[in-house]
Parts: sequence; structure tokens; C-alpha cells
Amino acid sequence: MDYQKFFKTRLNDLHEEGRYRVFADLERHAGDFPRATRHIDGETHEVTVWCSNDYLGMGQHPSVVEAMKNTIEQSGSGAGGTRNISGTNHNHVLLEQELADLHGKESALLFTSGYVSNWATLGTLGAEIPGCVVFSDEENHASMIEGIRHSRAEKRIWKHNSPEDLDRKLSEFPAEAPKLVAFESIYSMDGDIAPIAEICDVAEKHGAMTYLDEVHAVGMYGERGGGIAEKEGLLDRLTVIEGTLGKAYGVMGGYIAASAELCDFVRSFSSGFIFTTALPPAIAAGALASVRHLKQSEFERARQQERVRLVRSRLDALGIPHTPNPGHIIPVMVKDPVKCKWLSDLLLDNYGIYVQPINYPTVPKGTERLRITPSPLHTDADVEKLVSALSDLWSQCALARAVA
Repeated sequence: MDYQKFFKTRLNDLHEEGRYRVFADLERHAGDFPRATRHIDGETHEVTVWCSNDYLGMGQHPSVVEAMKNTIEQSGSGAGGTRNISGTNHNHVLLEQELADLHGKESALLFTSGYVSNWATLGTLGAEIPGCVVFSDEENHASMIEGIRHSRAEKRIWKHNSPEDLDRKLSEFPAEAPKLVAFESIYSMDGDIAPIAEICDVAEKHGAMTYLDEVHAVGMYGERGGGIAEKEGLLDRLTVIEGTLGKAYGVMGGYIAASAELCDFVRSFSSGFIFTTALPPAIAAGALASVRHLKQSEFERARQQERVRLVRSRLDALGIPHTPNPGHIIPVMVKDPVKCKWLSDLLLDNYGIYVQPINYPTVPKGTERLRITPSPLHTDADVEKLVSALSDLWSQCALARAVA
């Protein structure tokens, strides 16, 4: 087999379909988010980032930066090993305690990313609980899908955000059969929110555990940033809450919060935890500072929600179609992969606006979009520049406008 030819052919297919991913080489400006410097062909250009998952700009917050600097001076750079072999730093312990408190759980367990926390936890629970059947929402994140697949547990896929379909599928199994219902609170591409209470009702009716991915909600919702489950007063009804430290908290890492026994079970049986080098102490310290800040500060959340309302209203005024949802993610619908990539390129090259195109397989074909995430730090001028540029390019691309 000509391996290089095979690779080249498959990559060319991606180019032709408009699905080839290009990395924007960005240099973030400390203390000046959402500004960044773009490096391309030996030159630099200033850009405004409109698609970051650092939803609240906490990656630039003085308390977070200071905590990380201080910890590097105190403890050095790396953790020095796995959590079991010399790698548990006191900042890891403090952060796990803070996260358990955030979600009203007995315990929490850190991982190197949100992807790993989903993959490792779902993989371990599904594999190690004899006869466990996993019920997965059809739009769950790839990390959840991979974890369930890795577990080799029996699985059932239920219709997106449908407690009725979940009930039907759970009814196919005996009451005594171990069951795990896995779903998300906010789905990252459409921004829709799960009916958590109704899903818990169904799971409890059938004696199933619940596993809620809150990665796009932690820090963003609830009185202390505990996510949609906190906002809706449902923390105590969920078996496992999974979150990330790399989005609203602005740093890096993932975690689960659950009972002391469940966290210890995953800690003791998950290869994805046991054999992985621990997060650097400075990362844990920065995340700890961010979680503590957002527990007591409502300013960032309130300002971010106001920015979302402003962007939506301006898009509506210009007829730029976007999917309505109750969350903070604004999907501007293009519905064509080539045009979506073209719009993104022109925004970046001609307007200094960075919005990444979202194409298949991240979203279904025919639903390609620009995923906009306003932050508390985007100004009125930033908003006007964004919507004006979109309006100009919408006309150039001959795309249909929404009818008011």
C-alpha cells in the first residue's frame, strides 16, 4: 500500500468538501482578552476573538494569573508523576475539595481534560459494573461516546432531550439491571439545554444512575457557577456531575464530582486516571483561584449574558439567521461547508475577526455554522464591527436573511 498517497487522497477529500481544519496561529494578550495577535506567513495582524471557550475571560483574570505565577515560584513547573506516584500536590487536593463543594457532593476527582474525565469515568463505570447498560443521549459529546464504546457495556441511544424516549428504552430492561443515563446540560453546538429534572424523574423511576456533563455550564450558571443543575436546584438528584476547568474557568483540566465511594472507585480502577501524569501544580492553583472567584462574583456571568442579548438583537436587526436557545452560545447558520469556511476566512483576513467555521462531523451536514461566544470583555464597538462585517459578507455570499 502507498501510505502517503492514501493520506494525501483523504486530506484532499477534506479540502474539496470544505471540511479541512486550519489552525489560526494566535498569541493571546495577557490582560487584554479578547485581543490576540495572529501569525501568518511571517507577518502579524491584530484580531478580536469571537469563538473562544474561555467564556468569561478568566484565563486573563489577575487572581488566576497571580496564583499560577506564585505556584510556579513555590513548586516549580510539573507535578513530577502520576497522582499515585509523587504527583499529588496540595493544590490538587484543595481544588478537588472546592469542586466537591461547588456541586454539593462528597468528593471530586481531577483529570487532565474534560475529554479524559468523560472517557475515563464512563469507560470505567460501564466496564466495571457487571451487566451495566448505558443510555446515551444521541447528541452526546465525542468524549462520552468514546468512553461508552471503550467500556464495551451494552448501550442504548435515546432521542435528544427526550425523557419519553428514555423512559421507553429503560422500560426494556429489568428493574434490578444496573443502568447509567448519560447526557449533557448545555449542548455546545446548538446551545440547547436538557430537561434535567424530567430526565432525573425517569432515571429514578427505573433505578438508574445519572451522569451529567456540565462542561459548557460550570462557572456560567447558578448562584455560585455550579451549572444548570445548581441553577435548577437539582444537584442532589445527579449521581455524577462532570465538568471542565478549560472553558469558563479559563485554565485546563476536567473533573467529576460524586459520592466519596464513586470517586474512589474511578480513582482505583480507571487506567485513564492511574497512568496519567497529574496536572502541573500551577494549573491546579489557577483553576482553584478561578473557581473560588466565580463562586462569589456574579459580575462576569451577568455581563456575559448581557453581551449575548446585545449580539442576538443586532443580528436580528440585520436579518442574520441564528439558532435561538436559552444559553450563551450563538450559532449563526450558514448551512454550506464551503461558504462557511469562506466567511470565516474573510472575517479573519479582511476584518480582523476570528470565528471558527463549524462543519461536519462536529455538526450534521447541512447545518454548518459560525459559532459565536460573546464574552464580558467584548465592547459595544466589537459587537458593531462583528455584525456589520457579517452583514456585508452575507450579501456578498448571497445568503438568505431571516425574516423579522
